[in-house]
Amino acid sequence: MADTALADDLADQPDQEGAEAAPRSSRKKLIIFIAAPLLALILIGAGLYFTGMLNRFVGGNKTEAHEEKEKKPPKEVVFFDLPDLLVNLNGSGKKANFLKMSISLELESAADLPKLQTVLPRIVDNFQVYLRELRVEDLKGSGGMYRLREELLLRVNAAVAPARINDVLFKEMLVQ
Repeated sequence: MADTALADDLADQPDQEGAEAAPRSSRKKLIIFIAAPLLALILIGAGLYFTGMLNRFVGGNKTEAHEEKEKKPPKEVVFFDLPDLLVNLNGSGKKANFLKMSISLELESAADLPKLQTVLPRIVDNFQVYLRELRVEDLKGSGGMYRLREELLLRVNAAVAPARINDVLFKEMLVQ
């Protein structure tokens, strides 16, 4: 009888271990079969959202906004060429340095063209006065060109106010 009781105890022990092992494996299966696909769907959805492809499937408003932009006519660009400028640069040496420039102005609208033509002598004068005070060192490099463009843009906008000039474009620039 003692042997049978011992045998029953031994038989009960593996069942208890198997019972504990069964919930652990069922949890792992639950994670693998439910959580992993759910996580994959979330990642795929986020990828589609950030690339903009989700809007095609959902019917987002980006296509409507794009159609509205296409309906607007493109902005008319108007350019005005200034007469060539030739100035001697400020220098301390015996050798004279000259600057020859061809400049084109980008106007906000064609309606500003008559105003620009009436104040053209003032624009040329402002440019001549400023350019005569420059040194060759002031024009070196892209930084010098950028500063020159910004300064000329400020001067021309002050001369043609309330009209607006968008940009000063250098067609030709020769330093000698």
